[in-house]
Amino acid sequence: MSTKTSNTRSETATEQTVKLDVLGDECARTILVATSDGPKTAKELTDRTDSSSATVYRRINNLLESDLLAECVRFDDDGSHTTAYEATVDTIHVTVGSDGIEITATYSDG
Repeated sequence: MSTKTSNTRSETATEQTVKLDVLGDECARTILVATSDGPKTAKELTDRTDSSSATVYRRINNLLESDLLAECVRFDDDGSHTTAYEATVDTIHVTVGSDGIEITATYSDG
């Protein structure tokens, strides 16, 4: 079990736009939700979505580049290990105002 500390980061307008674009995709949202309760492999994520493995890998890369997902190593009981992915964000708030759209994300640090 890991201890997580939450923190909120300020982000540039470009980073916020990228996050909104990534979150606009249903497959990416499904991956983010699935990995919020612990690391999942690409195969597990493909099984959870109605998408091909190529699509899942593209969405994983988009989420990694957006800092919404992190890559980790998962060790199995038999001693083998595999690459897995885990959500890095706990909450995302979107505020729409006269100055535009602002995203505030609270991240978990493992």
